[in-house]
Amino acid sequence: MKHNLIFGHKTPDTDSVCSAIVLSWLKNQLDEPSVPYILGNINKETEFVLNYFNVATPQILDNVKIQLKDLDYDRVKPFSKDSSVHFAYFHMNENKLRTLPIVNDDGVLSGIITMKDIAMSLINTDQQHICTSYDNIIETLLGKSLLRFNDIIDGEIIVASFEEKTLRKTSFINKNSIVIVGDRYDIIKYAIEMGVKLIIVTGDMEVPEELLSSAVENKVNIIGTSYQTYYTAKNISLSKYVKDIMKDKDIIMFVEDDYLNDCKEDIEQSKHSKFPIISKDNRYLGMLSRNHLINPQRKKVILVDHNEMNQSAEGLEEAEILEVIDHHKIGDIRTSIPIIFRNMPVGSSNTIIYYMYKEHNIEISKEAAGLMLSGIISDTLLFKSPTTTERDRSAVEELSKIVDLDLYKYAMEMFKAGTSLEGKTMEEILLQDFKKFNLIYKNVGISQVFTLDINQIMNSKDDYIRLIDNITYDKDYFLIIMAVTDIVNEGSYIFYTSNRDRLVKGIFEEENVFQGMYVDKCVSRKKQIVPAIISALRLIR
Repeated sequence: MKHNLIFGHKTPDTDSVCSAIVLSWLKNQLDEPSVPYILGNINKETEFVLNYFNVATPQILDNVKIQLKDLDYDRVKPFSKDSSVHFAYFHMNENKLRTLPIVNDDGVLSGIITMKDIAMSLINTDQQHICTSYDNIIETLLGKSLLRFNDIIDGEIIVASFEEKTLRKTSFINKNSIVIVGDRYDIIKYAIEMGVKLIIVTGDMEVPEELLSSAVENKVNIIGTSYQTYYTAKNISLSKYVKDIMKDKDIIMFVEDDYLNDCKEDIEQSKHSKFPIISKDNRYLGMLSRNHLINPQRKKVILVDHNEMNQSAEGLEEAEILEVIDHHKIGDIRTSIPIIFRNMPVGSSNTIIYYMYKEHNIEISKEAAGLMLSGIISDTLLFKSPTTTERDRSAVEELSKIVDLDLYKYAMEMFKAGTSLEGKTMEEILLQDFKKFNLIYKNVGISQVFTLDINQIMNSKDDYIRLIDNITYDKDYFLIIMAVTDIVNEGSYIFYTSNRDRLVKGIFEEENVFQGMYVDKCVSRKKQIVPAIISALRLIR
């Protein structure tokens, strides 16, 4: 079943992860199949929340590029490699197929055949020798089984049009013969005595009982057909296995997880028009043609807690954006058709989703309430952030009634889990909640690190500054700011790209700026730092 992909930004935090999960639950109850994803590893705070409410961590989504499995390729029924060429031909003819996939008993692709392959097999292959199944011969000649002792028939085809005495003299018939004969009972008798592989009696002729008895004693297979001798001789070669004529080398095939753009060149440059699609374990799935590339089916995505391309999944330009739920400034996401875009000046994306539940009159489970509540208190720092609104407070008040917990105690446990820097490298700390913005045509990176112990950062201050400078120049940023936010004291220690003192002075309106300076009441990246950077950049244009 096709489903919508719901995900937050590249640096998953509690608000983005929880909003993706609870929105997917809402969509599924509204009969809009949806699955939540994350674009990277979750942080310790989010891990605490999911464990507390016993909710599984969403799967990591690498990208939303168009894959072959997204295309509406043809689910052509495969054929067994032991089927007859005759059966394959009529199936292709009736279903107007030019290429037929051949699989083994496990469904693994063995090869392909085309109408051209069938035609060339009638011209270029040995038509006198045949090795196939008894059943294939029955199917090809619309025959009936008179006597069967072997499942596999392997021998030389003899059309018995000579007199029996001539056959004796020339020794045309031997134990390896497959004899095609009409009402020449003397020949049938002789063939039985020789113990041939198979006798095919044409023209719907009856075989006398005494000959059948003799054939039983000699274990000679006999098939009857209503076809005349000429038609039987002409068509019996079609009873061969398709594996004998199929192409099984140098087949251009693709795995369903392959990306469309990676396959286009091979498809367009190939002289073939059909290409098998297989799974990772080589099982056949369907056939792809050039027509399927014209209007490819895009992944349907819903974005939460962000609306900027550089914060979103790789390949977003190849996806179909259905909806955006966010509480940040309007970014650069563009669509070719109108979509639902819900952007509200509240403290958390989960606040918006809470009211969506209310609008649709959908009951909120304890798990959903717990996740939404966690997302709101995380992004608002338990209402200490200036982004906090009455809508956030009202939502938390109602959600608290559902989960029935001590809000302050739970929040402190959550913050404690989230601010632990133990076991992390400096780069992991810097990038764990890092967002890239394009502000006034300049790339700006803002990292926010929450902590209850600023000394953990200050003890490595110089190393953090060097790391910020290296990333600034290596990744072509104009400015990087790391705001180390003290949740208890409601302020942030600011670290920044070394040669941007003048700009930082304008951003924070401080006369004396230095690495690690404390800015009181600065706790919001979205509402305080980003707008301040935009204003400062406008002044230096």
